[in-house]
Amino acid sequence: MRIAVLYGNMSENTPIDEQDGLVQVESVSQALSELNHDPVPVSFSLDIKETLRKIAEINPALVFNLVESIDGQGRLIHIAPSILDAMNMAYTGAGADAIYTTSNKILAKQMLKGARIPTPFFVTQDKTQNKTQNKIGQRKTPLCNPGIIKSVWEHGSVGIGYDSVVFPKTYNQLLQEMDRRKDQLGGACFAEAFIEGREFNLSLLAKNGNGIPQVLPPAEICFENYPKGRHKIVDYKAKWESESFEYQNTVRSFDFPDHDKPLLNRIIKIAMECWKLFNLKGYARVDFRVDNSGNPWVLEVNTNPCIAPDSGFVAAAGKADLTFKQIIERIIHEPMVQIADRLHAESEGLSWKIAVNA
Repeated sequence: MRIAVLYGNMSENTPIDEQDGLVQVESVSQALSELNHDPVPVSFSLDIKETLRKIAEINPALVFNLVESIDGQGRLIHIAPSILDAMNMAYTGAGADAIYTTSNKILAKQMLKGARIPTPFFVTQDKTQNKTQNKIGQRKTPLCNPGIIKSVWEHGSVGIGYDSVVFPKTYNQLLQEMDRRKDQLGGACFAEAFIEGREFNLSLLAKNGNGIPQVLPPAEICFENYPKGRHKIVDYKAKWESESFEYQNTVRSFDFPDHDKPLLNRIIKIAMECWKLFNLKGYARVDFRVDNSGNPWVLEVNTNPCIAPDSGFVAAAGKADLTFKQIIERIIHEPMVQIADRLHAESEGLSWKIAVNA
């Protein structure tokens, strides 16, 4: 089967977090070849007509969607599956609606709150929205103190550093701080209550095409050798700059004492609720902070987490005795079933037409 491996276009100035996409393209293509498919990499740009032409020229039966940004903008991530939907093209992973609602972190948090899934209190740059969603007009204490300022759209900890944790004394001071930082955060940002405590990742992988995913072994990010006063966050350096203190001292662990079992069961249950809430497919990752009282909080739901061979997702799958090839086989299973069902329906329709005409 010919499969287009779709990824966001890149330039000479593409930052390291986006360049990682090329590693994924190469690894996924190799796995697809080992599964006896014919992978063809295709870059997706804002020249939609050119992208459509390239896809049509290849004429794939399936698209493996690895688009994480377009022209360097995370806010455009949903365009790729939207175009594929318009082409009536089968593709891997979550649909356009799920990708849009999760990539917009404010919208995702509003949906989590509506479903009574715990997520940290937040403040946006929109005063009217804050009063409506968070009832901040009734609060007398400083908002999000401490807080962490994040991008609304960008992922991969883009724009997050050691100074992203702030201690505003007033609401207006917090708004001013967000306005000062918005450009380095992709043009739009928000402040989220900073949860002191532990950090966990829960990876989920589709199985058997029944819509119920397998929750891979939970991972904790352990912050080692962090001096007093340095906030324990997985910032941009921790994710991407291998020579940095942050990168070398944030260690992924899958080993837990027995007394952590109730907590792990709780975050597994919440991760499954997130999968259902956002109608996720294929694979996903849910990031948590757990406060010092043992309460888990959802930070982010990632519909297309990195699946490079050295990624946390692949590490979690390895702990479940899954090879990289098996991961890819799982991800393409559901859309391949859809293709088979579509071909069967079309053949049934053709048989009916032949019978009528006869």
